[in-house]
Amino acid sequence: MTDRITTGTLPLRGWRKSSYSNSEGGSCLEVLDGHPDCVPVRDSKSPCGPALLIPAPGWASFIAAVKAGGFAAHR
Repeated sequence: MTDRITTGTLPLRGWRKSSYSNSEGGSCLEVLDGHPDCVPVRDSKSPCGPALLIPAPGWASFIAAVKAGGFAAHR
């Protein structure tokens, strides 16, 4: 796998919170759209922390599996 981690992601604009994140400040995932080769992903509670750079095809497969119910929700 060719995932990468980057730090200092705060200056990048356009982060959006996952629609699966709750409004209570719990586990929140943010993604940054508009990159052709990868999808930057970070923890919204740590905007200056590292971001994972996930290859676009892998991200698309992950989203398809989530939409198909391939992962059980843990509460």
